[in-house]
Amino acid sequence: MSQGKETAVLILSLLVTGGLAAGGYWYFQKESKNSVQTTSTETASPTSSPTSSATQAPPSPVSVASLDTSQPNPAILGIDGSTAMVSLVKELRTAYAQVNPNIPSTFGVPDGSPGGSSKGIQNLMNGSVAIAATSRPLKVNEAQAGVQLFPIAKDAVAIVVGANNSFKGSLTFDQVRDIYTGKITNWSQVGGANIPIKAINRASASGTRDLFQDVVLKGQPFAPDSANFITWPQDETTAILRAIGDNGISYATVSQVEKQEIVRIVSIDGAAPTDVAAIKAGKYPITRNLFLAVKKQTSPAVKQFIDLALSPQGQQIVQKLGFIPLQ
Repeated sequence: MSQGKETAVLILSLLVTGGLAAGGYWYFQKESKNSVQTTSTETASPTSSPTSSATQAPPSPVSVASLDTSQPNPAILGIDGSTAMVSLVKELRTAYAQVNPNIPSTFGVPDGSPGGSSKGIQNLMNGSVAIAATSRPLKVNEAQAGVQLFPIAKDAVAIVVGANNSFKGSLTFDQVRDIYTGKITNWSQVGGANIPIKAINRASASGTRDLFQDVVLKGQPFAPDSANFITWPQDETTAILRAIGDNGISYATVSQVEKQEIVRIVSIDGAAPTDVAAIKAGKYPITRNLFLAVKKQTSPAVKQFIDLALSPQGQQIVQKLGFIPLQ
């Protein structure tokens, strides 16, 4: 074959291969629209950055219908994970007990002591529980271990100060980041009194902390611990709120703080985390999906729990508790 003909054949081959690849990509995208997405909507704000691919797994569309339920049902449906989801999991467990009274459920290891998102996923991976409730996406090693995510609700993370704090204004997204990276250390730097800011950070096991660092700090490290920058030892909220006092600041899922009298929610860039319309419009910058995580091979009872969470009844529970339904 002449050199000219060989060149023409090569070009034609590349065009055909490229067309097939493009068609395959379009088909995958089309099919994905019919699946439950496992991507996390940490924030719709243009000021935030995507989660780092070095620590977070890439999106992986999975439908509940495709779950492998070949494993036998457990005698007890063990659940562990996010403390931000305590009220939600509790209500779903109550509803599940009515649907499947033969299989009792627990939340936490031991029951009643959920250990946070990371601990919950760890306990799922080692077989201690069948479901993990998580307020963050999977990390790469977790996805590689065969963990799958199913979003069941949306949520906003609120910035809070003490109810008697002399600072009565709002903060910008950049100011919140600068407080938690240690660049802003006094309330006078954001329009308040000349008083040191006591910043309280959540425990390392907290999924809310992971989200906060990815979205607000854009992957930067938190300020080092000091007299006025405290990393809480356990993943809990009530104790943190009590410790805020008159000059402190912290963050938590909005459903845990919006009815608390000892703290005040601070708006960010003029938007409040309690404003559902603002969240849906992408005006509030710290939002996320809440997930149930399971292994690739699971039981019919686990699928039944996820189906309940995604059902109209489950989504009514989501809304009742101050979370945002998926639809």
